Amino acid sequence: MVRNAIIGIVIGLVIGVVVGATVVAPRLNQADRKNPAIGIIANKPPRYEKSVEVALAPLKKPKEVLQPLTSENEDKDNSLDTGKDGDKTAEVAETILAETEPEKPKAKPELAEPAAKAPPLTTEVVEVPPSIKKQTPSVVEIPAPIEALPPKTESLKPIVSLPPIIPPHDHPPIPGPTTIHWKMASAYASSLPQLGTLAKKLDRDIWRVSDGLLEIKFHEPGALVPPLEMFDAVRAGVIDAAFSSPGFWSNKLPALQLFAAVPFGPSAEEFLAWIYFGGGQELFNEIYNANGIHSIFCGLIAPEAAGWFRRRIRTIEDMKGLKMRFFGLGAKVVRKLGVITSQLTSGNIYMAFESGEIDAAEFSMPAIDLKLGLHRMIKNYYFPGWHQPSTLFELMINLKKWETLPTSAKAQIEAVCGDNIRHGLAEGSAVQFKALKILQNEGVVIRRWPGEILDALKSAWVQVAKDEAKADRDFKRVWQSLSAFRENYAIWRELSSP
Repeated sequence: MVRNAIIGIVIGLVIGVVVGATVVAPRLNQADRKNPAIGIIANKPPRYEKSVEVALAPLKKPKEVLQPLTSENEDKDNSLDTGKDGDKTAEVAETILAETEPEKPKAKPELAEPAAKAPPLTTEVVEVPPSIKKQTPSVVEIPAPIEALPPKTESLKPIVSLPPIIPPHDHPPIPGPTTIHWKMASAYASSLPQLGTLAKKLDRDIWRVSDGLLEIKFHEPGALVPPLEMFDAVRAGVIDAAFSSPGFWSNKLPALQLFAAVPFGPSAEEFLAWIYFGGGQELFNEIYNANGIHSIFCGLIAPEAAGWFRRRIRTIEDMKGLKMRFFGLGAKVVRKLGVITSQLTSGNIYMAFESGEIDAAEFSMPAIDLKLGLHRMIKNYYFPGWHQPSTLFELMINLKKWETLPTSAKAQIEAVCGDNIRHGLAEGSAVQFKALKILQNEGVVIRRWPGEILDALKSAWVQVAKDEAKADRDFKRVWQSLSAFRENYAIWRELSSP
């Protein structure tokens, strides 16, 4: 009996030591020892904290060790105390000792020092999930919870860049290092409504549309070269560009007159239809490119007045011997009726009237003529402007310099000139009645041509067109193209007119 009691006590002590060494001790860290209140919490769902490596000794039968002793186990212990079979009891004790003796634990890996700002390691004992228990690894890594990232204090950059801000008229963009700078001569002073203002508008708008990468700088008439020498200056590359009307170059290329204004010719609507969709643009480019120039239609104005006359004109006989400033093909028409013509620039017309050099002058429409001040000395103002039902303007550019431009710059120039056409036509029709009222208040007499004179002028034009077509091959080609288009356009013109 005594022997069996001693053996039972020894077995109980051994089992207690083994359980403490294999289960409890490895799970206690330094913090657990300092805080003995933390112990093993059974059946608590696992809580996953910051990723921590925990070294555990391998367990052969963890479930048997952790299970509390039941009454069945107590019966077994009691059977040991009976002493019925001492040898069998010793064998059982040795078997239990062999099964519960822990294996030699492997060297515990050293934990890396946590970062300075990392949160402290948890001291709570973590239950190993069943899947991990089956694999019984030597090191178990517990996943860390996903933490929300703090919002960035830096301002977010927009995904889409904002469009450039268009500055007001008096504050153009700052030129960049790759800005193309061109000089543009003008046949018209910047103070002239439409004629000069369209040239200034071109200067301003191309600067804005290109965002300061292309400058076509306006220069007043005569600042770079005399207006009537601009064609040769552009062709030679002396100046980069010039704003004028194709009719200025009748002494060099007679066909260009048909791209400026045509006596008894098409309206603005019909004119543009022929140029852009009737073959006019192709002929225009061909003639200019052969002379080292690329020209772009860059303005259009409404019908002009027929002119200013010192004395009233009643018959064809009254026109004979008149000294008159006249422009384009109209000058050749009135010469058929005995008028002596000269081509003066806008700045010289007033002085020519004052000196008696001329008796009459045709220049432009009421709003523009009002600006010239011709009404101060001449009071007979005639309509309609048969010689220029509509007038086109151009931007001449040296051909080699045009060809060196990037495609985007070419498109920008064409777009700005297209807008100039829209602007000029709309503005020209909107400002005339106000100018006419002012002129009438200043004593100007508004007169209309007698039917007899208009018929004579029209007959003279038919003859001039024939003469010009015989004299110049390009004029003939352009005239035939325009005439054929107008003949077909007449179908629509008649049906669309009320």
